[in-house]
Parts: sequence; structure tokens; C-alpha cells
Amino acid sequence: MIHIDPISAFSDNYIWCLHNDNGEAVVVDPGDAAPVEAFLTERSLKLTGVLITHHHFDHVGGLEALLQNRRIPVVGPPGAAPQISRELSDGENVEALGVSFEVITVPGHTLDHIAYFAAAESPPLLFCGDTLFAGGCGRLFEGTPEQMHHSLGKLKALPAETQVYCAHEYTLTNLRFAQAVEPGSRALAERFERESAKRQREIPTVPSTIALECATNPFLRSHVDEVQDTAGEYASMALNDEVATFAAVRHWKDNF
Repeated sequence: MIHIDPISAFSDNYIWCLHNDNGEAVVVDPGDAAPVEAFLTERSLKLTGVLITHHHFDHVGGLEALLQNRRIPVVGPPGAAPQISRELSDGENVEALGVSFEVITVPGHTLDHIAYFAAAESPPLLFCGDTLFAGGCGRLFEGTPEQMHHSLGKLKALPAETQVYCAHEYTLTNLRFAQAVEPGSRALAERFERESAKRQREIPTVPSTIALECATNPFLRSHVDEVQDTAGEYASMALNDEVATFAAVRHWKDNF
């Protein structure tokens, strides 16, 4: 059986740790080695592999220290870090602790970004780094709105029950913005109330689900009339194209 736990790092990062009943562990995007080492020691776990989604330092910065006394596989996109032992491309499969993950290329936040999707798990699992957040999506540091919209479309098409493990605790900030985009959404209001209660108890708001994101995440809702209308008001133009709507919403969020 696979267990999945968040390891908090920096101010708002989550390094995800998958571990089994045999004491073996794999981590996703270890930006900082110290909290990973502390978690492994506390749980008596042996690190056996690392999954990387993209090259940003808060996702790869802990690799050098973690690998100093370990010879373990590190998989990720080409060029993301010198420690990567297997470079992955779209549609490949990689196994971690007996779980088979399909690699999905999702450029936008960065050009090298990939996600890991385990379709056979119940429920399915998605580790998506900084592409899809709970209630939001990553900034476009390298990619275009067209690329990010297409990438999010790939994730939106995954099974509704898929568990979405993103890499940051940005949820309340994202949902405040989402309510500005869709002020009439009861689903958003209810979600904000639920997630606020979690944060008051210092409980992570993630994982989310694809179904919940489709219902409340404005970056997956460029087809919705209210989103097009409010984004058009922000952009001072009529919007009836999904990519243009997405671009306007992303620009709005960047300046919110």
C-alpha cells in the first residue's frame, strides 16, 4: 500500500513523499533536503528515488545534498538538473514503489514542465508541480498562454476523481481571486469556507481533485460565460475565445 504525505518546505512548498509498508520512499520535487531528511528519519524510511517536474530551484535545490551519500534514480525532464539519471518525455512510463506513472508534458509555467499521472491507482494520482494549483495555475515564466491553456486542457481531461497533488499552498489566495472572476459561484463560496477552516487548523488544502478544479478553478473555466464576461471587463474588450480569456485571466491574476 502506498502512503502519500506532504513535507513542508520554505514558506509554502510541499515536497510530496510516497512511501510503502516496507519503509521505502520516493519524493517529488525536493527543493530543500533538510525537511526531507528529517521526515525520513522520523518515519524510519529509506529514500529510493526522486521525481522532478521542472527545473526551478525550489523543486530541485535539495538534490545535491540528498544524493551526497545515496545512489538512487532521479527522473525528470531533460536538463532540469544535473543529477537526473533518466530524462523523460511525453507518454513515457516510470515506476515508483510499484506505481506506474505516465509522463505528461505540460509546458507553460516552464518549457520543460512535466506531470506524473498514475491511472491504475484508486483513485488515480496526479503530481503536477506548478502547472495546476488548487484553485489556480502557475505563472507563465517561460511559456505562452496558448501552451498553458493546452497543458491545462490535458489535465482537465483526466478522470474526475483524480487526486491533484500540487507543489504549493496557494489555495486561499487563489480562491479569493477566483471569487472575483466568478462572484456568483456558490461552489466557490463553499470551497473557500471549507479550505479556510482547514488552514485555521494548519491542515493542507491539497490534494484536490480534477472534478473540484473543473467546478471552481477559473483557469479551467475559460469556456464559461461568466468567466469570459468578467475577464472581458478586466481587459476592456469582448472575449469569446478560450485562449484569449485564459490569457486575460492569467494577466488579471498576476496583477491581483
